Amino acid sequence: MSRLDSPADLLAAPLLGAQDPPPFTVHNPQGGSPFLLLADHAGQRVPAALGDLGLAQAERDRHIGWDIGIAGTTRALARRLDAFAIEQTYSRLVIDCNRPLASPTLMPGTSDGTVIPGNAGLSGLQRQQRIDAIHAPYHARIAAELDHRRDTGRPTLLVMMHSFTPAMNGDARPWHAGVLYHRDARFAHALLQALRDEGDLVVGDNQPYSVSSTSDYAVPVHGEGRGLVHVELEIRQDLIADTTGQQAWAERLERVFRALQPALLAQAALQA
Repeated sequence: MSRLDSPADLLAAPLLGAQDPPPFTVHNPQGGSPFLLLADHAGQRVPAALGDLGLAQAERDRHIGWDIGIAGTTRALARRLDAFAIEQTYSRLVIDCNRPLASPTLMPGTSDGTVIPGNAGLSGLQRQQRIDAIHAPYHARIAAELDHRRDTGRPTLLVMMHSFTPAMNGDARPWHAGVLYHRDARFAHALLQALRDEGDLVVGDNQPYSVSSTSDYAVPVHGEGRGLVHVELEIRQDLIADTTGQQAWAERLERVFRALQPALLAQAALQA
């Protein structure tokens, strides 16, 4: 049984207790790079108040619980680029921080065929508690950093870092990586071509997912909403499941991003 079992309990106690980590971690906060990295699905923690969401640890370790490998890849890339990076701590099964608040998958009842018992029958108070404890402060920290850069005249090249499972619904996915975008494809088209030019990668163009204002948060709000040069990058999880793969992808992306940086900054200057 969880610590919070009734509306009265909800009103009396915050979701995150003393034993719970903060909702986000910032890496390299003084980084001088124009690149800024977001990892919405980096973590897999569950607040102590919510128990285990009714799931075995093995279920929460699957791709449904987090973006496997993306935390290590993002940290390694931030070090190489000297870039600010922020990763979200809690499992996407608690609350998906890349979903608008009205999304039906913000706190999913099922994920890839797995029922999430701890998300069944949530009250409005319970839903708002998760928003207030995790979603809102995470995005407020991102917004604060972007505001600071804008106010100090620092350009930002925004990268949303994600990973995807090698198979979904029984179908193998052929892509090593996917480049995602919505209305603004400036960064995406340049990155798509650069990754394909590597010669050893199958790269999806808005595959294995596509972005929309109803299914996604970071691109519409932080990217398009601010007119920033931005992209969402997906890397297949089996390629970054261990440190070796994470370091290899960080090295590749550092090289590619540095090569693209002058043209991307020129695009950003035209927008300013």
